[in-house]
Amino acid sequence: MTPNIYEVATRVLEAAGESRRFIVALAGPPAAGKSFLSGWLCRELNARQAGCAAVVPMDGYHYDNALLEPEGLVAVKGAPETFDCAGLKHDLQRIRRTDGSVAVPVFDRALDLARAGGRLITPEHRIVIVEGNYLLLDEGPWPALRDDFDFSLFLEVPDEVLEARLIERWLGMGQDQAGAVERARHKDMLNAHLIKSRSVAADLHWAASD
Repeated sequence: MTPNIYEVATRVLEAAGESRRFIVALAGPPAAGKSFLSGWLCRELNARQAGCAAVVPMDGYHYDNALLEPEGLVAVKGAPETFDCAGLKHDLQRIRRTDGSVAVPVFDRALDLARAGGRLITPEHRIVIVEGNYLLLDEGPWPALRDDFDFSLFLEVPDEVLEARLIERWLGMGQDQAGAVERARHKDMLNAHLIKSRSVAADLHWAASD
């Protein structure tokens, strides 16, 4: 049976126990609902234990277009090689130490850039949810993150649902219908297939179909 948000929160709290810092990876393909569900999970955890949880979005670790352009990677922004995986790992190690607050970057989708120091993770946030596409990817530099996670969730969403959401996302960002379909099918869905086929098994799979 697919767990609901309340059951997922219970599993996380049970797994966290009395840990001073418990880091949860919430992974899944583009448009799986990572931002929405990580925020919802965070609110549910905080409703049970006030101020215990916070979210670190992997999108904040996008390389800037100024770095991607000379490498010819702007067109594939969002692919694994367009993220600063080492920077994310460094921040996770700082967060793990709980010896002070850590400022993490947050991606501004409308401006297509990351805002440095966009969110603060404090020592009081004993449960930190890291959400992103490639957190469980089993290739490139990404396996180096594995030891930084205490618990992992993977969002399962059918391809047809992902594609429809992605087209709507691009339309909402000003693309025409043809452009939205092109970007969804020949950019985002390629990344989605990679994530689904090359991510390691999570501790808990969380299915959503609509």
